[in-house]
Amino acid sequence: MLYDFDTVINRWHTDSEKYDGLKKFAPKAPDNSIPLWIADMDFKTAPEIIAAMHRRVEEGIFGYTDIYDASYYKAVCRWMEKRHRWRITPDEIVVDSGVVPALSHALSLIARPGDGVIIHTPAYKPFFNSIRNTGMIPVYSRLCYSHGRFTIDFEDLEQKAEDENNKVLILCSPHNPTGRVWSQDELRHIVDICQKHGLFIICDEIHNDILRPGICHTPIASLYPDTKRLITCTAPSKTFNLAGNHLANIIIPDPDIRERWNSLYHYLPNPISVAAATAAYEEGEPWLDELNQYLTETFRHMETFFKANLPVIDFQTPEATYLAWINIDSLGSNHSEIENRFIENGLIIEGGNQFVENGAGFIRLNAAVPHSTIDTLLNKINHIFN
Repeated sequence: MLYDFDTVINRWHTDSEKYDGLKKFAPKAPDNSIPLWIADMDFKTAPEIIAAMHRRVEEGIFGYTDIYDASYYKAVCRWMEKRHRWRITPDEIVVDSGVVPALSHALSLIARPGDGVIIHTPAYKPFFNSIRNTGMIPVYSRLCYSHGRFTIDFEDLEQKAEDENNKVLILCSPHNPTGRVWSQDELRHIVDICQKHGLFIICDEIHNDILRPGICHTPIASLYPDTKRLITCTAPSKTFNLAGNHLANIIIPDPDIRERWNSLYHYLPNPISVAAATAAYEEGEPWLDELNQYLTETFRHMETFFKANLPVIDFQTPEATYLAWINIDSLGSNHSEIENRFIENGLIIEGGNQFVENGAGFIRLNAAVPHSTIDTLLNKINHIFN
């Protein structure tokens, strides 16, 4: 491999939320714990991106910045077309500080306080927070789980969509935390239901680039290029470990919504973030390809280990993301106690109850760490439960 994903980087005392903020999340975490919770990677970003950031720093002036150079928008558009066969135009893109604030901004433009917003559960907690923060009501459509695979309950989704009080569906594609990549048939079924009942769709596609071999992510908007009742939220943050750069690309095909967005929420990005994101989309593809290969090896190793040593733990390699959604139900009925055993032994995971609802009996584990760390945590799990 051209790029290094094996080196263990000491992230303590770097103001890392994942490391230095660990005690906020897990006050009882022992010293020398392994943080496996918040979704950022323990890998350095692509050296091409770091070089671009250095070049921008060397200019020495960091005043108010907006994106006037067309190369940024062209880089985003080329990336989406090459990686996902999705043609967008520069004028459809607005930028924001992240996908989470973008969700609140989008909701405020397309719905009103008191309206219902449907989410599939288990769900990323900030979806719930964004709905509540805008005065709207979260409505849960539970995913179905069978034989290690999550699927959409379309009958339930249609029932929720029929309710005239429900105005929006927030779709997570690929899905966090389960790692599902929705098929084109599933996506078309979702849109058919939403169009039939007049629901607007906000689609979070931030995990769109982290995929297993042979798995293809389809941007939902690529299937419906003429629809205006759809907003897609993307960012280079998960793909290239740039969450601290606070720059997301939000694709809004409706010019009226876009105009209102820019009048209310026009975001002036960090100049270094712009340089980093441009380099990521122009030069970062080889690094991403190797990252995906590395993560695939990680998940295959985990799956093999559990089957050989702890078959009571039900784990299957996710189709997307670097997050392992692990079924611990067979370890015992007291899920909180089991989750605490992980944390007491220095494996700082997230329990299923932190994913709104319908997550009982699962934990989420961030596997974007060097293979040596994976070996350490697997041996620890084996020691705890064997």
